[in-house]
Amino acid sequence: MALYAISDLHLAFNADKPMDIFGQHWLKHDEKIKDNWLNNIKEEDTVLIAGDISWSMKADESKQDLDWIASLPGKKYIIKGNHDYWWSSITKLNKMYDNIKFIQNNFFVYKDYAICGSRGWICPGSDKFSTKDDKIYKRELIRLRLSLDAAKKAGYEKIICMIHYPPTNEKFEGSDITKIFEEYNVEKVVYGHLHGNALGRVLNGKFNEVNYIMTSCDYIDFNPIKISD
Repeated sequence: MALYAISDLHLAFNADKPMDIFGQHWLKHDEKIKDNWLNNIKEEDTVLIAGDISWSMKADESKQDLDWIASLPGKKYIIKGNHDYWWSSITKLNKMYDNIKFIQNNFFVYKDYAICGSRGWICPGSDKFSTKDDKIYKRELIRLRLSLDAAKKAGYEKIICMIHYPPTNEKFEGSDITKIFEEYNVEKVVYGHLHGNALGRVLNGKFNEVNYIMTSCDYIDFNPIKISD
């Protein structure tokens, strides 16, 4: 029984969105993910998937992608990414599968850990941060606290968190998001979102006593990484 993580699957079984336009390493990337998954992950394992699941725009269109994930071994916990426009009512989503659960203002459990999370957003101080971004960012802070508060109220002290966006800006400055993780004594944070040239500068390791783990598919060679036994 082990805990794995991956993000940015960018599946498109029901959409015309070939990922190899972003580089040859993305060619048939779904097959790479599946092969690696089957070679490493067992039914008793759990996988955290930190957003950007499907290119589908609507809930019914995303089902083929979600069915594909459900067919793979293990239990999966998923948060929303910036491209997950198909994301619908959290109540409806959490009724769809026995082995996939979706996090939004709630949490789930792995052994004695609470698994929390939220999408996050581009951080203040980033090159492209705008007034519009500020509004979304502050809303995501609320959602992140709701998830963490739910875990704390249930008595959980050990927490692993997922966030789709990087928790800092490009200068690796602390943010309201990193402060929240520190406030709640989060042990590990799984995130993704970054691709291409941005992979040359990632936060991967300890930052103010919190362990950050970068899991974008193309960063981990399309192979879910083990983050805990």
